Amino acid sequence: MSRVGKKPVEVPAGVTVTIDNSTVTVKGPKGELTRTFNSDIAINVEENVINVTRPSDAKEHRALHGTTRALLANMVEGVSKGFERGLELIGVGYRAQKQGNKLVLNVGYSHPVEIEPEVGLEIEVPSATKVIVKGSSKERVGALAANIRDVRPPEPYKGKGIRYEGEFVRRKEGKTGK
Repeated sequence: MSRVGKKPVEVPAGVTVTIDNSTVTVKGPKGELTRTFNSDIAINVEENVINVTRPSDAKEHRALHGTTRALLANMVEGVSKGFERGLELIGVGYRAQKQGNKLVLNVGYSHPVEIEPEVGLEIEVPSATKVIVKGSSKERVGALAANIRDVRPPEPYKGKGIRYEGEFVRRKEGKTGK
């Protein structure tokens, strides 16, 4: 049995979960998330607890069991607490600023790079070298943070670039002169 799949998902106060066939909608103070799951996996809500069960021990059902439970737990956490991902800009002259809803990055290119978040996501710039992406969907927050990082990923020689908060970049030794 899946250890992750067996664990029930606690639903905090202020969050409502509705199930229509295999489509689950979770509403809370931070927003609303909807996702369609595989119809083989049974999802039950009883007194602020979500239980996920599988019909058999087939390989496909075992794989879907834990995944479904983890996705449901992320949905519940997202609409109650929300998710955030921090990014750091490291390099001389590298800076970020917010213009309206857009994020403007100056990271060594001849032009500034503008990134506009999709609906439901929010970008904060507490300092010129720090960016925070917030939202209710863990998947979308991570995807936007990855897109921002892809503008200038960290390089191994000087360590310059955009990296996740706490990310370790393995440094390489440069060329040796004669």
